[in-house]
Amino acid sequence: MLDLLLENISRHIHLSDEEFEQFSRPFELRKVKRKEMVLKEGAYCLFEGFVAKGCFKVYYLNEGGSEQTLYFAVKGWWITDIDSLINDVPSILNIEALEDSEVLMISKKDKEMLYEDMPQIEKLFRIMNQQSSVALQRRILSLTGKTADKRYLEFLEKYPGLEQRLTQQQVASYLGITHEFLSKIRKKTSLNK
Repeated sequence: MLDLLLENISRHIHLSDEEFEQFSRPFELRKVKRKEMVLKEGAYCLFEGFVAKGCFKVYYLNEGGSEQTLYFAVKGWWITDIDSLINDVPSILNIEALEDSEVLMISKKDKEMLYEDMPQIEKLFRIMNQQSSVALQRRILSLTGKTADKRYLEFLEKYPGLEQRLTQQQVASYLGITHEFLSKIRKKTSLNK
């Protein structure tokens, strides 16, 4: 598990073996059962989590009570509610395991201590936050400016193989469409292959 974490952060910064040991020490492994919530709307998010195994969905409930999925976090992805974590406000997000999963979690307090002790960790999380901002911007542009057909194709490209692990309703929630409309898109896409 720590090898996967090292591989993930090595894309952004270099740490010696001793530095990685210091960095990884405060992370705690949490095993999460399918359908278990690691964050519920209204709670305060006090962690960032690195998905070592499984799959999570990060979503909120809109005014009509329907689920709106922001993203899926699979092996090698990070989960948190950055607004709640940074601004110390109740979360509007829910983070739920879609499969039996394992996540390495670090508390806000421990992360702040790493910033003080290891300046390169602040650089790491700055780079990761910048990449998250880019991904969020692209997601907003996709939702507001692209057809559902194009969003579906982007989903397949962004999450290869994930569609088989999700329900049609979960995919539709991510795309911002009904599952009936998703069926039509899938049918049309399979005819065009």
